[in-house]
Amino acid sequence: MAFVRTRSNASSGMGVAPDIRDTFLELQMKKAFRYVIFKIEEKQKQVVVEKTGATTESYDDFLASLPENDCRYALYDFDFVTGENVQKSKIFFIAW
Repeated sequence: MAFVRTRSNASSGMGVAPDIRDTFLELQMKKAFRYVIFKIEEKQKQVVVEKTGATTESYDDFLASLPENDCRYALYDFDFVTGENVQKSKIFFIAW
C-alpha cells in the first residue's frame, strides 16, 4: 500500500509519519484497532495518525469520529460472516 512508505512524495512534498506503518500492521496483523483515522499536518507536511478506534467500537462510532468539514483518510476493519457461515474481515481504505 502506498501510504505505508515513509519518504516524501517528490511531486507533492508530502511525507508520511514513521508510526503509520506500525499502526497499519497492528490493525492488519494483530487486530488491535477497529479503525485508524489519518490527517494531513500542514506544518509538518506529512500524513499522521489522528485517532485509533478500539475493537469494540462500531461503524457509527467511526463515522462520529470523522470531521464534518475537513478531509481525512481512514482504514476500517469490517467483520462479516459469509453465506457458508465463515467469519471473515476486510480492511477498507476510505478517503473522506
